[in-house]
Amino acid sequence: MSVPAPPALSIAGVGHAFGDRPALVDVSLELAAGSFTALLGQNGAGKSTLFALITRLYDNVSGEIRVFGHDVRRAPSAALRQMGVVFQSRTLDADLSALQNLTYHGALHGYRSGAAKARAMDLLRMVGLAHKAHDKVRALSGGQARRVEIARALLHGPRLLLLDEATVGLDMEARESIIALVRDLVAREGLCILWATHLIDEIAPTDRIVVLHRGRVLFGGGHNDLLARTGAATIRDAFTALIRAADAASAGGKRQQEGRQEETRQEEERHG
Repeated sequence: MSVPAPPALSIAGVGHAFGDRPALVDVSLELAAGSFTALLGQNGAGKSTLFALITRLYDNVSGEIRVFGHDVRRAPSAALRQMGVVFQSRTLDADLSALQNLTYHGALHGYRSGAAKARAMDLLRMVGLAHKAHDKVRALSGGQARRVEIARALLHGPRLLLLDEATVGLDMEARESIIALVRDLVAREGLCILWATHLIDEIAPTDRIVVLHRGRVLFGGGHNDLLARTGAATIRDAFTALIRAADAASAGGKRQQEGRQEETRQEEERHG
């Protein structure tokens, strides 16, 4: 009897805090290999913190994260080999060429010089930038630089690609081009994509959607499931409804807690 393949990414009960301020609370989600999942949340929802935990920039204080079955805490090297990352902040060396940035990254992953250069050129062709291989990054447009970052993230052959607000600061044409490129990676290469965004228009009807708000997962499922759950006609309206309901519940809970604290204080005063 064959053993089922593990999910590309499994997150179970993960929490993180900065001092006494919770950043993520009991976050759980699962991504299948070869899927595209949109992690949708407002700025400050916890998307970047979650990426930092997956990539081991931060250590989760609770829960478990696995990448193709590898626990990121117990087997970080095996887990990290399976993933590529494009962070929101630009991290290319602006004074090196596109090709130099990629070959340097290849060397860090153990590629010999010739193999690294060949792999880098293959990827630059794939992202449509072979003609810009020898241009310095500072001479590239924002969209072109993002394509180089995607190529770099793919250089070591990962099966999971994480992209954190990858289209921030780009014009509409560049945004659409980047999204199309990433979606093609799912169809052509079978990659699993986790696409973090606050831009609802980047979500397609076929995407799986995870809504993150104030460090908590409010929803995980398909496009139609989200509409059905909220009774909304559009994803934008559904997202707004989820956020408002969560904020209202949080405010109500806070008022109840404050009320109990006041009752306790008054009781203590009566009994000295």
